[in-house]
Parts: sequence; structure tokens; C-alpha cells
Amino acid sequence: MKQPIFLTLILLTIIAFAVDMATGSVAVPLRDVVRILLGQPPARATWTTIVLTIRLPKALTAALAGAALAASGLQMQTLFRNPLAGPFVLGISAGASLGVALVVVGAAALAPVAILGNTSVALAATLGAMAVMLLVLAVAHSVTGRAALLIVGLMVGYAAGALVSILLYFARAEDVQAYVIWTFGSFGGVTWPQLRVMALAVGLGLLLAVAAIKPLDALLLGETYASSMGVDVPRARTLLIVSTALLAGAVTAFCGPIAFLGVAVPHLARGIMRTSSHRALMPGVVLTGALAALLADILASLPGQATVLPLNAITSLMGAPVVIWIILRRQHTLSTEGL
Repeated sequence: MKQPIFLTLILLTIIAFAVDMATGSVAVPLRDVVRILLGQPPARATWTTIVLTIRLPKALTAALAGAALAASGLQMQTLFRNPLAGPFVLGISAGASLGVALVVVGAAALAPVAILGNTSVALAATLGAMAVMLLVLAVAHSVTGRAALLIVGLMVGYAAGALVSILLYFARAEDVQAYVIWTFGSFGGVTWPQLRVMALAVGLGLLLAVAAIKPLDALLLGETYASSMGVDVPRARTLLIVSTALLAGAVTAFCGPIAFLGVAVPHLARGIMRTSSHRALMPGVVLTGALAALLADILASLPGQATVLPLNAITSLMGAPVVIWIILRRQHTLSTEGL
């Protein structure tokens, strides 16, 4: 029954992918984008370099990031049974931000920020996210309830955020600016070698997410019900944490802390799929997330010239109305059923 929906999402994602590669400071006609991807010469030779070197990795990064954040958000909303839970609820983003702050601010005494390339920033974000993940995993073995784990994740995030604030307070103005620019988020600037690493991490995280589909369906009715159905809840929780850490950590490391996609897309996918079964929701969320990220990247590039809007501003403007609309729609449905 869901096949037409999946086919529609795939078609829209392919169209958005092509439009994303055609949009930017240099307009490239869609037909020439297709010719380049098929290995044929375009009308202008320079367009080949623009599309294959800059825009193709950017579009692939956007699709991977959207899919990863949406899948991790779905997992966290189910695990904590909280519609506002997102992929960064466990403090993963805060840990990555702390790693970047340490590099951008702390290394300024040894080297100018200008020579700190994307690789060092990505490595710092990865190490920060991994450190938080290991801490949360250690705590997860000591707590029994999801509420306690949620509070621990939030507190870890607040602590990491406090350390970032202290670092920024004593930093130079140009270092603060470099950090703030990173927090805007961006799908550009990811090189092909970095994209391979990101794709590997996201692919592994999505495989773990697929492996957790059955426990996720059981957790919809609570951990007690899941245990009665034979689900090893602590093991399932660990699997979900590792999957979320890989997905959200990889995206944050290479793209910065991308806001709202992980919270809004699962709600949007539920409205499109009209089901709570993760067997249908997970692929639907992945496709919807990729599509939403590509649309956000297109909107961020629309001004053209050398101007690119902050990606997080676009994702927030896209995501907030979606969440509000779905909450109001559900509230109306509940009120109607109550009558």
C-alpha cells in the first residue's frame, strides 16, 4: 500500500538532487547537469568542474545528512516517547561543539584559525561526539528508566555547552566568529575523502537503525510492554544510542549542528505514511529527511552570487511550522474523537 508513496518520495528526492546541483552562484541548466552526470560534455566546459567538484559532493552530503538526522530523530522520539526529542537529546551535538571550540579557540595560541582546515574541525567534532557517546553509554548501564537517561543526556549537553561558553568568553573575536560560522551549519566544504568517511559512518548507523526496527515497534507501548514481548531493553537502548551517535555525530562533525531536521522530519513522515510501524516509517523517514535537507540547501543557495544563507536558519523556518501544524492537527483529531 505504501509503494506509491515511496516511489513519489524517491522521484521528488531525485528532482531535488538535480535542482540542488543546478542552483548556486553560477546557474547551470538542469539538462547540462544531467549531461555531466551521464559523462557527456555540457554547453560550457567549466560547468563540469563546478558540478563534479563542488555541487555533487554538496548534494550527496545534504542527502546523507538529512537521512541520518531524520532516522536518528525517529529513534529518539520512540525511545523516549517524546515528540520533541531529537538526535541531539543525548548531548551528542554539545560534545561535538565542545571539540570544535577546543580546536578553534584553544589552538589559536599555536596556529592561526585560518590554517585550521575542515579536517581538523571534523576530527575534533568526531572526538567530542564520541566522548559524550561513551559517557552516555556508561551511564545507560547504571540507570533503568528512559526518563533518567534523558535527564543525564540533557545535563551532559548543558555541561558541554557551559564549557563552550567559558572558552568563547576568553577567546579572541576572530576565533569566536570562526566558531559561530561553524554553528550556522553547511553542506558545502566536504571533500570527497571526507564524504567517504561520512558515508561509511552514516551507512553503519542506518544499518543499526534497521536492526532496531523490531525493538522500536515494541517500545512504542513502553519498556514494560517491550520486555513482556521478549525484547532485551538494555541491549536495544544501547543499540539505539550507538546508532544515533553515529548518525548525528557524523553529520555534526562534517556539517555542523544542523537544527530541526531530526525533530520535524519524523512527524512529517508519520503524516505522509499514516502508520506507526517502523518497518514502513524508517525508509519513509530516510527519504523524507534527504528530500528536506536538499530543499533546505536549495533555499539557502537561492540568493545567488557569493551569498549563501545560514543553513540552520532555513531548516528552522522549514521545520517549526511543520511541527506546529502536526501538533495542532493531532490535537484537533483527539478533540474530534473525544466528541
